[in-house]
Amino acid sequence: MSDLRIAIIGFGKIARDQHAPAIASNPAFQLVALVAPHGATDVGVPVFADHREMLENIELDAVAICTPPDIRYGIARDCLERGVHVLLEKPPCASLGEIADLAELSRRTERSLFTTWHAQFNDAVMEAARLIAREGLGSMRIAWLEDVEKWHPGQQWIWEPGGFGVFDAGINALSIATAICPARLLVRRAVFTMHRAGQQPTAVTLGMTASGVDGPIEAMLDWRHKGEEQWTIDIRTGAGTRLRLSDGGATLRIDDLPAVRHGRGEYPAIYERFAALARDRESLVDSEPLRLVADACLLARRDSI
Repeated sequence: MSDLRIAIIGFGKIARDQHAPAIASNPAFQLVALVAPHGATDVGVPVFADHREMLENIELDAVAICTPPDIRYGIARDCLERGVHVLLEKPPCASLGEIADLAELSRRTERSLFTTWHAQFNDAVMEAARLIAREGLGSMRIAWLEDVEKWHPGQQWIWEPGGFGVFDAGINALSIATAICPARLLVRRAVFTMHRAGQQPTAVTLGMTASGVDGPIEAMLDWRHKGEEQWTIDIRTGAGTRLRLSDGGATLRIDDLPAVRHGRGEYPAIYERFAALARDRESLVDSEPLRLVADACLLARRDSI
């Protein structure tokens, strides 16, 4: 029996391909509305151009906010103030201050706030975290390479202030890193290659450290890549075990042998957690991946192309 009436705010590719199917497959939820400024067809529920109009006209228990990050804060505030539980697609907001303010508001309104870093919900990532918790972390190298024109065709907002640039995708890798590293990651070095027509980087290299980790912790994020995507994290544990997370965290190899491949899927797991959080009126707010981005922006050397 569906007991959580949910709306999706922002109906782009990720909402259409991931959120809507995950909601449809979870009996705890009933999709009752969409907010899509440019319209949507064949969805079977009322479609609104503005979230405020929807809040005035539809009885809701929860929303999934899948808009560009620079406008999520205001939408989330409006929803929490109406007594609606809020799920935020990654990155949850455009700044750390916005997340902190929403977390405080969720406590005051006694409604759930869930910052969803979807890559963390892979079974392979969870297994890697368990192994690293036992053996410690020795080193980690991230390579997150893809073609921006394939994944964000014609989307100029990603290059504007608050658009994140390559961090829009690369923050997935950073969210995995924060989930599996047993100590807080600290950015020590950052180099940004800036997009020629915008305010955001198209490529980033990071050097990081963490207490108790003697080897290098490095990340290379690049949206200029052509051909097959590379979303890999190579890890050596403190005991010398070699791990490779690939396919964006969906696949794990241990000492070159297959260990975990795919599994139940990120978004079904996210909505299982959201249903439990909403019923218990609890929140799960994780700002660590965004903190790494903010720290990188403070420390970065910026090169132009």
